[in-house]
Amino acid sequence: MNLDFISFDFSNIDNHAWVITIVGYLIVFCLLASMVVLFTQLHRLKEFISRNRRKKKGGEEIVEKVEQNTSGDENAAICTALYLYFTELHDEEKYVMTVKKVSKTYSPWSSKIYGVQNSLK
Repeated sequence: MNLDFISFDFSNIDNHAWVITIVGYLIVFCLLASMVVLFTQLHRLKEFISRNRRKKKGGEEIVEKVEQNTSGDENAAICTALYLYFTELHDEEKYVMTVKKVSKTYSPWSSKIYGVQNSLK
């Protein structure tokens, strides 16, 4: 089996090209990693800035957030109540889908025959 078409000659690539390639990949990787860190920690930065602004404005108390853990049963009951409430807001509507066949007239814009190249006689 002859695999000559797969082989590639790296001798024509000089050292400067390798350095530029490696530095380019490192820059892109570092920027992507820093963007991941920035976007995952953005909420903390926002809270820090808002706390500093509140402190500078004066006597406002900073209220700490208390996380509330709700169980799955409570979440299901809330979702069910919201669903029932929002479905009662609408009048009873019939869910009927009508499909009508639309006949299209001939258009030369969609004709495939004009795309074929005619051979010269």
